[in-house]
Parts: sequence; structure tokens; C-alpha cells
Amino acid sequence: MNDGASSSRRGGCGETVLIDHGQLRSSCGYCRSSSYTSISHGLWAQSIKANDYQDLLDRGWRRSGCFLYKPEMESTCCPPYTIRLNACDFVPSREQVRVQKKMQRFVEGTLNPRKLHQFQEVGFTECNINSCNNESLAITSSGISSGKSLSGKIEKKFNEDEFLQVLANLVNNAISACIDRGDFPSIKFPTAVVKKVKFQAKRKLTEDLLYTSNIPFQIAASLKRPQSAQGKNSPSQLNNPIQNGGSLDVTPNIIAEMLSSSIKLDDTPFGLLVKACNGHLNFCSSTEHSEYSDLVSNTVACTQTFGGVRGKDKESCSTESSANIPLKKKKLEIRMKRSCFDPVEFALYKRYQIKVHGDLPDKVTESSYRRFLVDTPIIFVPPSGTKSTKSVPPCGFGSFHQQYVIDGKLVAVGVVDILPRCLSSKYLFWDPDLAFLSLGKYSALQEINWVKNSHAHHPSLQYYYLGYYIHSCNKMRYKAAYRPSELLCPLRHEWVPFDIARPLLDKKSYVVLSDFKTQHHQSSPNDTSSYPDYNGSNRTSRDEKSEAGILNEHEDIKSEAKDSGEPLRNELMLFNVGNILIDLQGSRLRFKVYGAIDKRFIKELELQLERFVGVVGNDLSGRLIYSLG
Repeated sequence: MNDGASSSRRGGCGETVLIDHGQLRSSCGYCRSSSYTSISHGLWAQSIKANDYQDLLDRGWRRSGCFLYKPEMESTCCPPYTIRLNACDFVPSREQVRVQKKMQRFVEGTLNPRKLHQFQEVGFTECNINSCNNESLAITSSGISSGKSLSGKIEKKFNEDEFLQVLANLVNNAISACIDRGDFPSIKFPTAVVKKVKFQAKRKLTEDLLYTSNIPFQIAASLKRPQSAQGKNSPSQLNNPIQNGGSLDVTPNIIAEMLSSSIKLDDTPFGLLVKACNGHLNFCSSTEHSEYSDLVSNTVACTQTFGGVRGKDKESCSTESSANIPLKKKKLEIRMKRSCFDPVEFALYKRYQIKVHGDLPDKVTESSYRRFLVDTPIIFVPPSGTKSTKSVPPCGFGSFHQQYVIDGKLVAVGVVDILPRCLSSKYLFWDPDLAFLSLGKYSALQEINWVKNSHAHHPSLQYYYLGYYIHSCNKMRYKAAYRPSELLCPLRHEWVPFDIARPLLDKKSYVVLSDFKTQHHQSSPNDTSSYPDYNGSNRTSRDEKSEAGILNEHEDIKSEAKDSGEPLRNELMLFNVGNILIDLQGSRLRFKVYGAIDKRFIKELELQLERFVGVVGNDLSGRLIYSLG
């Protein structure tokens, strides 16, 4: 090699210095393959300029701490495409608008949390019973057949099935109470079943409705069976129609009202309201006993009448306003701070990983957290008030933690990189107790808004990068809901509108998207009817944000520093390894062969350098420093 360009500097300040890690093979976190089918190229970054990392992003690279990786799109099992959004063109969907309004109502103190047991961010179905206003709630859980009564405190956590069984037990106890009072005859009735009301059904009825049971209809049918055996005109029937087998006047409405009056408000978890409505026994959210009762301004109650038959319309339920309940407003702060270790952030991260992702506590360590979300090779560029550096935002360029604080309590942290042309979203972790706020979606909307506001003062900063998009992974499809988005062509590194790429990816996982870039748009970006629903609940923490299937702290990774075959080439690039500035123990060298040198070593190094140029590009390879350690 030629030392004509040598220098005495050792990784000087403000330089991009990379160590080639070669090819990586690991098990895939998306298709759950047992073999090493996820293939990427890796680089360790000692330091990297913000504009250099921006250019690497635009070639399909991402980082995990100080480790950079780029999937080998043609050979990896689940090709991930870099996805971005022009913040100024962003068109929020109705679901995204609802998320913003929900947070606004939460802060203003007017939010009624309707889904107490089902979290929308992930498939997390546990209820934090101990977070109610009452430290313990006494219930009776018994069955009609056993006749036994068990009174005590509700367990701190229920999964979904257990929670529904608790409600079913309350209904069964109410049936037993009606039998004991003589309201119902002493016959065997069906066992009550309580079901969760689907979101689509709630829209048609009332948003406060959470659970329902049709047991009044089954009881009414049971009461009519003895009637046919005794005869309609039995004298005992006329004196007590329900006790003696019922009559045609005994309707599910009357039975539902009897059962609702037998269930005490204090016996229901979270103080759910019990309503008799159209012959159904409904459990609705309450504002006086709910988990966030200080945030609610209205109470929904059911007026109960037991003396007659109600019609089959919605008039059997009425809403009463509790305007006297005082509202408690909250203060939401969003703070941008440079990436550094914060014990409060780590405590929130650990709780999030354990509760949401099911990580084992001993696996969530401070060292792994630092490597993943704190360490960064991006050289910080401070802001400046001079006109010549107008492109630098007030926070500067670099890696940041965007904190979401409510009334002084940290509830979410977004890990982002702010670069010359974009905000790159890396990861988000949040308080599991506030999952109903959809903090993943809300933080994404805030980051988009940050880019949009910054663009007004710094024109070059206009894009929002959401990480990788894998079309075959349902958990990743939510990223396409932020539209109009673009995907990066894996070959020519050109940006292609998502509505062009989507039908192509429906057919095959790897596509040279730029071949179809000039395809006629079938719909405008504002035409939401042409977009599939990618707002589904099957999602991780913007989880988004997490490229765990590409590189995971705890995955077994096989490294191949040497390539047995020819280096990756394409028709667009002519390799020139002589442009590469090599760092060898602090000396800077250009690659050039001369003199008596072992040709095998030279050939091996040349192949390594050619592959490096192939994955970073000719332009970048001339600016980056390739370290040999």
C-alpha cells in the first residue's frame, strides 16, 4: 500500500471512522426461521458525521447503538425497505386524528377510558386492578351449581378470560339472589356468559359499553318451558307469574332489570355500571370508580324500572350528567435532550420490555440498554445563530431522547436521530399503564409535527424516517398508515411512492422498485379510499421503531468477515478501491499495490474493500475512513 497520504492523526474529531464487520447471518425475528436466514452487512462506527449517516440511511443502512447494518435485500428472508414520509405532505387518517384528540382530552381531564382491559398498543390483555382508586375491591365469585361463596380481594392482574369470568360470576350470583328472594322459581337456569363488545358494535350502540350478556333471554326461555307443562290458565300462575313458571308478559327486559338491581355497584371491578338495555345485561364504563376517575366529566347511568315492560328500543337506557364532578387538568411536556444514560429512563424501559414484550428481567440489563439506545457514533453538531448555519435546528444534529412527561412523571421516551434532511425514529418505550393512550401513534404524530415545524426555519430538514418496512410482516404494516410515504429502491436507491410499491410487494418480497417509478398513480395521496387499513391493533411499540428482527441484543449472530464468492456488484457502479482512505494504527493510507507483497493477502483485502464500496457507494467510500483496527 502507498503511505503518501499518511497522517499522524488517530481517529480525529469530526471524522467518520468505520470498521468493517463483514456479513452477518442471524435467525429472523419476523418469520421466526430456525436457521440463519436473515443476512446483512455490518460496520462498527467509531464516529460518524451527521451528513454521512444521512447518506447511509438513503442507501438502506440503520444503526443499533454504534453498530451499523444494511440488509442484503436479494438474499435475506424478509427484505426490509427503508420507509420515509415528507412531513409537509402528511395527511392524517381519522384514526390518527382520534389519537390526538384522545390525548388532548386526557390532558384536559375529559377523557373517559372506555377499554379498561384491552390495550390498543400491543396484544397486552392484563388489567392493573391495583391502580384503581380503591386499593382493594371485594367481590363474590360463586357458581349456581356449587352454591359456595368466596369473598376477598381481586387479584392484582387478570388476563382477559379471567376478567370475563369474574363478571359472569357476578351475574350468576344475581340469579341466585333472585331465586333466594322468590323472584325466580327454583329450577335450573343456564350459566351466564359475558362477552366483550367489539369495537364495531360499540360504534353503533354506545362507546361506554364494554361487556354484555344475553342471559335474560335464556332465563325467559327457561321460564316458558314450565308454563307449557302446567297450562296457561293455572291459578297459581296468575298470582305469581315468574315464581310459578312465568307468563307471556315476562320479557327479557324485566329479567335484565331484576338482575341489574341485584348486582351492587361496589361489587363490580373498576366500579363498572350495570345496565338493563333491550333485554341485555350490559357492563359500561363508570366515571366515579374507573381507573382514571379524576379525568372524567360525565357519568353514564341507567334508569331502572321494575314495574312494567319496556319497549325494544334504546329508550330503556338513559344518560345522566354528573356536571358537578370537578375536572383535573394535567400538564404534558415534551423535552428533547441529548442521548445519555438516565436511570429514570432505564427504569421505564425495563418495565416496558418486561410487561409489553415479555422479556425476562435478568435479560434487561443496564449494559444492553446503553449499547442499544444510549451509545451513538453520530458526532454532535451544535446549533448556531449565524446565518451560515441556518440549516442546523436549535437542538443541533445528533442523537436525542424525546421525553414525554405528564405532571412531572416520565411516561414515554422516543429515541431519535436528527440529521440534515430528516428526523429518524429509532425506538419508543412507554408506560404500560397508559397503553390506552396509544402513545406509539401519538409520539409518531408529534415527531412528524416537529419535522414540519423545523422545515419552516430549516428548509433541508423535511423528512420523517420510520425505519424499516417489511410487507410480509403484519406488525410492520402500520408504518404505511402515515401517508403519503415512500420506499427506498434496494438497487438504485431511489424513492418510490408506497402506492406504487404495494401491489408489487403483494406478489414478491424483493422488487427493484425504481423500475416501476414512472408508473401512473391510480389515486392521489389525499384519496384515503385506495389505502388499505394499516391502523390495526396487531402492532408492537411503534414497535415499530424496533428493527429487532434485523439485529437484536440477545440474538445469536454469526459473522463472516470473509466472503467466499465474488463481491456484490450491480450495473450502476464501477468500483474504485483506490479512493478509500484506510486507517492503519493511526496512519492514513490509500490502497495501491506495489513491490513484493503476498498476493493472497492483497486479493483478500481488495475483495473486502470492493465489497465495502459496493455497500456504501463510491461517493461515500471516498469520504469515509476505513479502519483496519
